[in-house]
Amino acid sequence: MRIVISNTSGVPIYEQIKQQVIAAIQTGDLPAGAPLPSLRALARDLRVSVITTTRAYNDLARDGFITNVHGKGSFVLPRSPELVREQLLREVEESLTAALRHARRAGLTRDEVIEILDQLLRLPEEGQ
Repeated sequence: MRIVISNTSGVPIYEQIKQQVIAAIQTGDLPAGAPLPSLRALARDLRVSVITTTRAYNDLARDGFITNVHGKGSFVLPRSPELVREQLLREVEESLTAALRHARRAGLTRDEVIEILDQLLRLPEEGQ
């Protein structure tokens, strides 16, 4: 698992870690049962505080992506298709909310936004 941290993104480091671990789980790069690096090892590799990695792992555990086993480490939990779909739906809603915020700032009408969405839906999917 490779995590890249940006100090200029405006996103807290713990959140960057969390987002990248979730992405690796969703793409299958981190399958169910896979161990995550120890808190200290990840902190050392990323050159961040152990408190930062602890917060990311605790958030991931709270959200049902990993389990923290005392004395053994952290492991990816199996994901039910319903939970995966719900997580992806939440991400789509967040992205569309941000896109609509930009559209409003640009002064786009409802019809213009729908036309853009229709055009994007006609594009072939990435990787096909």
